[in-house]
Amino acid sequence: MCDTQRVRFLVVGPSTRFYSGLSAYTICLANALSKYNDVSVVLLRKLLPEFLYPGRGNVGRDDCSLSFLPDIAIYDGMDWYSPLSWIQACRFVKQQKPEAVVMQWWTSSVAHMQLFLAITNRLTTRAKLVFEMHETVDTLEESILPVRLYSRVMGKLLISQADSLVVHSNAVKKSIAQVFRINDRRIAVIPHGLYDVYYKRIDKRMARQYLEIKESFTILCFGMIRKYKGVPYLVEAFNRLPREIAICSRLVIAGEDWGDETSLGGMIDSSPYKSQISYRAHFVPDHMIPQYFSAADVVVLPYLRTAGSGVANIAMAYGRPIVTSDLDTMRECLAGYAGAIFVPVADSQAIAERLMELHAQHKSGMPLLYGVPGSNWDEIALGYEKMVDRTGSSH
Repeated sequence: MCDTQRVRFLVVGPSTRFYSGLSAYTICLANALSKYNDVSVVLLRKLLPEFLYPGRGNVGRDDCSLSFLPDIAIYDGMDWYSPLSWIQACRFVKQQKPEAVVMQWWTSSVAHMQLFLAITNRLTTRAKLVFEMHETVDTLEESILPVRLYSRVMGKLLISQADSLVVHSNAVKKSIAQVFRINDRRIAVIPHGLYDVYYKRIDKRMARQYLEIKESFTILCFGMIRKYKGVPYLVEAFNRLPREIAICSRLVIAGEDWGDETSLGGMIDSSPYKSQISYRAHFVPDHMIPQYFSAADVVVLPYLRTAGSGVANIAMAYGRPIVTSDLDTMRECLAGYAGAIFVPVADSQAIAERLMELHAQHKSGMPLLYGVPGSNWDEIALGYEKMVDRTGSSH
């Protein structure tokens, strides 16, 4: 947009106190929007009582490498149990006078704070509310009946306050429309941005030395360890590799373990190739991300279900081949990426076969690198600008 068409956006998302991919997404989106618009941010700081948070050991870390641009006004932040912080946030919103509010949805734990903001906005600021849904219902919340019911009720209430909704794929669009019984015409699809902010050129040999990898072929499974990620199927696939391939390969599983995947540790301990598996079940700080992806020859994401993948968007930024489940969401996430290799869901034999093929290519000297595709953040910002331009504003 040109300067005469600048829009006043306000982005609502999680702070880095409870750091996650959504924290990074909020920073990237706000920074991209600020290129041609006036942007402010309300951060959700304390998402729930810490003793209830599976990753409570990493709450409050200060090693996030991303930051908001200096011209972005920030309120940090709203706390789960503090109505005073909610009122102060609403005062901040009123001062910023946004024309459009972009609110992130990924968990019902913060829904009461978001609903307070949404209702206050409708009564006072009257900015257009865009509800960006990264999940239908979180898998952990889905497994607990009272939480599942609460999540769906609060989701419907928030959707009722929104002028439009945004998702990252047509598959999620269909799911949202069915679960919340809304017309899919209200839902726009804006793809997830490529996480090139995490790209840093590091020599592969140096990265492997840093990570103490001596094998010639490195298989990486990166990201939070959750049951729906299907990591045991990758371990089973690794077990199926011929011995001559397995002993010159290193399987690296790196990510914070939230405890709902209970079979993984035992599978690794009983693997015939246990010595070839590095299980690093802890939070991975930002500065380590380039080390892992620079060291990897292939990234495997054996998801059982997913609404999208930030990890895939990092892997694409590094041009790595990606072996992943043949889900509609992953097909859309990796559309146009030559390095995408799809296998049936929960099929460890198919994963093993693809790994053997990639190992053969690697051994022959063929480079396992692909051109970087995907949506850049300027295109995503433009998608939001067009939405606001199309719907108009209340100011």
